[in-house]
Amino acid sequence: MRVLASPGQGSQKPGFLEPWLADPVARALLEQWSDIAELDLIAHGTTSDAETIRDTQVAQPLIVAAGLLTGRLALDALGTTDLHLAGHSVGEITAAALAGVLSDADAMRFVAARGRVMAAAAALTPTGMAAVVGAGYDAVEPPLRTLGLTPANVNSDSQVVAAGALDALDALRDNPPEGTRVIPLEVAGAFHTDYMAPALDNLRAVADSLAPSDPTIALHTNRDGSVVSSGSDYLELLVGQVVSPVRWDLCMAAFQSAGADEFIELTPAGALVGLAKRAMPGVECRKIDLPEHLDALTPGK
Repeated sequence: MRVLASPGQGSQKPGFLEPWLADPVARALLEQWSDIAELDLIAHGTTSDAETIRDTQVAQPLIVAAGLLTGRLALDALGTTDLHLAGHSVGEITAAALAGVLSDADAMRFVAARGRVMAAAAALTPTGMAAVVGAGYDAVEPPLRTLGLTPANVNSDSQVVAAGALDALDALRDNPPEGTRVIPLEVAGAFHTDYMAPALDNLRAVADSLAPSDPTIALHTNRDGSVVSSGSDYLELLVGQVVSPVRWDLCMAAFQSAGADEFIELTPAGALVGLAKRAMPGVECRKIDLPEHLDALTPGK
C-alpha cells in the first residue's frame, strides 16, 4: 500500500513553484485558483519572500494549490489502486480534493476562507506555538496542561507542538520537560486550539455552501488516523480541525497497520518525509518537489 501525503503550513519556501510553471496547463490552473482565492498564487509561489508567504492568509491557499497541482499529476502516474490519502493540518483540504470529497475550486474557496478566519482569530489574543522535541504525547501532555498549554500537533513519538499563551510558552522554554528541547515556531497564533474558536461559525458557513461527495480513495483524518468513508463527515472534521489537535502520529500508525510500503509527500515536501523516515522504518519514502520526481512514480498493481 502507498500513502500520498499533503503537507501543512510551514512547508512553503520562497520560489518553490517556479519549476512547475514551465507547463502552461499548470500556470493556467494556478491563475484560475488565484481568482478563487483572491491571491496571486503565481507571484507568491515564485517571487514573494519568506515573510510574505508566512502570512496565514497567503500560506494556506498557496500550500493547497501546490498540493492540488502536483497531486493531480501524481495520481495520473500512480493510479488509485492500493493508495491511501492524508494531509497534515491544512493539507487535509488538499487530500479531500484529491479523494473527490471536494472539487478543486471548492477546496480553494474553503482554504481561502480558512486562512482569513484563522488569521482574524489569531489577531484577537497574542498566542503562539513551540515544538517540544525529544518525547511523545504521554510524557509531554501533563506538563503542558499544567502550564495551560495544548498539545496542538502530535507529530511523532518524539515531537509534540505546544500552543497557547506567550507567557506560558516562555515558561515552557525556560523549563522544558525532562529530556526535551523547546523550539519556538514562527506562526501567527495557537492553531488547533480553543483560541481558534472565533473562526468556527464563519468557516462552518462556508462549509455549508459546499456539496461534498464521498471519497473515492481511502482518506485518513488527523482526528485519530482512521479512514473516513463519508464526505460530509470529512468536511465537518475539516471545520472542527481548526480547534482540534493534529494527531499525525496516529495517522502514521494507521498507515503502518494498513500495510504501507511507500510514503510519498507532495510539494512543498520535506517535513512529512522526515517524520515518516523516523517513525515508519522499512517504508520507502520519497518526495515530489520537482517535475522530474514524478518520473519515479509507477502505477499500483
